[in-house]
Amino acid sequence: MSEEKKVEVSREYVINLRRAYEVSRSKRAKYAVGLIRRFVARHLKVEPRAVKIGQLLNAALWSRSIEKPPRRVRVVVEKYSDGTVKVELKE
Repeated sequence: MSEEKKVEVSREYVINLRRAYEVSRSKRAKYAVGLIRRFVARHLKVEPRAVKIGQLLNAALWSRSIEKPPRRVRVVVEKYSDGTVKVELKE
């Protein structure tokens, strides 16, 4: 039988993506995804590759194309019992 994942920690953050505007215009949205992964990994003490970005958050980051991601995003972060972390847009 598969073991059901339980939510251990659930938190809300406002992540500032201002540093994404310091890289070249053609790499900003991709860099913003990396910023979110590193921020969440640092705050929840997991590896960045264990952080999964939700579909709505990904769509919000890429909504104004690769050159103009949002300056900040409000997210809900859930850490599961198996060590994975899910990041979703708070709406």
